[in-house]
Amino acid sequence: MELYLDILSWILLGSGAVFGVISGIGMLRFPDFYSRVHAAGISDTLVAILILSGLALQADSMAVIVRLGMILLFILITSPVSTHALVRSAMLHKLKPWERKEGDKS
Repeated sequence: MELYLDILSWILLGSGAVFGVISGIGMLRFPDFYSRVHAAGISDTLVAILILSGLALQADSMAVIVRLGMILLFILITSPVSTHALVRSAMLHKLKPWERKEGDKS
């Protein structure tokens, strides 16, 4: 049974790392602030869920699992709020969204 928990834990940790790298590359390639913030706001929550779940499976004591759960709860609350605050500030400062130009292939 311990072997299965280790395998599941490493799958969660590995997939969290892969999604983190892919989202980082994606944020570099997106054309404007709004799409980058959207990608970051969604992917950081998924990456946190995967990595903290994998760490919880490796934890030895219930106190560590509770702490990891509290960290996850904090991230799930603060990530959407901070993303909303960033986008609202950009809109108030009249940052224009990216628009495709005529004849632009990207």
